[in-house]
Amino acid sequence: FMTGTDEHGTKIEKTARDQNKEPGLYVDEMVPQFRGLWEVLGISSDYFIRTTDKDHKQAVQNVLKKLEADGEIYKATYTGWYCIPCESFWPRMQLVEGKCPDCHRPVQELSEDNYFFRLSKYQQWLIEYIETHPQFVIPEIRRNEILGFLRQPLEDLCITRPRKRLSWGIDYPSSPDHVVYVWFDALLNYVTGVGLTLDQNKFDTFWPADVHVVGKDILRQHAVYWPIMLKACGVAMPETVLAHGWWTIGGAKVSKSRGNIVDPFELVKIYGIDAFRYFLLKEVTVGFDGTYSEDLLRERYMSDLANDLGNLWFRLASMLDKYFNGRIPDGVEPDRTGSLLAKTFHLWEKVHESMLQYDPRDALSQIWEVVTRANQFVEENKPWVLAKDPSRSGDLAKVLVTLAECVAHLAVLLLSFLPHTASQILTRLRLPCDFVIRDAAEFDQRFVRPNTAVDRGEVLFPRLEDR
Repeated sequence: FMTGTDEHGTKIEKTARDQNKEPGLYVDEMVPQFRGLWEVLGISSDYFIRTTDKDHKQAVQNVLKKLEADGEIYKATYTGWYCIPCESFWPRMQLVEGKCPDCHRPVQELSEDNYFFRLSKYQQWLIEYIETHPQFVIPEIRRNEILGFLRQPLEDLCITRPRKRLSWGIDYPSSPDHVVYVWFDALLNYVTGVGLTLDQNKFDTFWPADVHVVGKDILRQHAVYWPIMLKACGVAMPETVLAHGWWTIGGAKVSKSRGNIVDPFELVKIYGIDAFRYFLLKEVTVGFDGTYSEDLLRERYMSDLANDLGNLWFRLASMLDKYFNGRIPDGVEPDRTGSLLAKTFHLWEKVHESMLQYDPRDALSQIWEVVTRANQFVEENKPWVLAKDPSRSGDLAKVLVTLAECVAHLAVLLLSFLPHTASQILTRLRLPCDFVIRDAAEFDQRFVRPNTAVDRGEVLFPRLEDR
């Protein structure tokens, strides 16, 4: 699992200069904000790469030397229209009303000597590859978008900028007067981060990647430039490029340039890490746009989290406290014949399949079906009525053991989605928080130990203040 920061290019240099800072200092100040956000949101990675890293720079130069030696790169004069925010050249025919077709901002005409990568040479190969590998670009709407783009002539890619115009970038190895184009440099991070040209054993261990998760607005770079770069280098393709959509507010993309950004640090202070994670994962199908609304976030918090999951835990823990001195009843097996545990034990397969399809929204929906069923189970069995009849103490114990088993299994599955909440539940049940379930058979086991002292703890999702 790798993420990181793309730190070179005209846009970064201009922003830094506008703040009277050197670009290196500017990016050094920015990177901790990204690292800090992932920590706050409970998002982990094996490696956080910066494109200013020494190893990355060396590997990029190694790749360029090889491509140039193989005749895949040549020098020529280029005249075109350049968009500074997108850091892209455009032919006049692709401009929309004289502006960048991607961001619709003004462009400037430039003519200069640069180095070019033979992108056009591989156009037909890429078309055939995408057509014969339907999982290479997903969802299908994005795959069709890329195939549509490839129906027009593909121009060779200008992969350098003159140093006199841009100094903030990786040195082009065969020309001191040029630096590497940011999109050529940045895309290579996926392979430089796992050791290409630097550590062959590491590279063979981790490559090819299973999936690249990218924004739909940079899909062309990842589904056209990137695979052709790999092909020219003789490197295997990743299995999938998954393009996610945008978050929108009032139909407009959430972006810094529009000024309608949402501060996740503030939202976490109000709603907690897991509620924010839950909303982002549950409210949109990966690959498509989603609508952000704090009102909807509050609604999800109160209904799905506080009333459904939080209340389920509170009911279980309170009844164990009241009827069994806060312990899991001993000498009683959970009811495996009833619908609750039948649905619970089948849940691993359903969640597993959803995640193989990169669909956390559906995975959470499957989990919440069992959360809902568990609350119905309490209403149907009425433990408070059973507790009034001494002759039915065995039935009461079976109901609560069954419910505890269900809750424990739900918590194990929720570790990846709501890590803080799931860990709280498992800890209170005196269970480890590092479960690794490899198949349905490992999930179809009893997790809760008899006679365990259960800690009811604080409310999982506290009441929200009125806003």
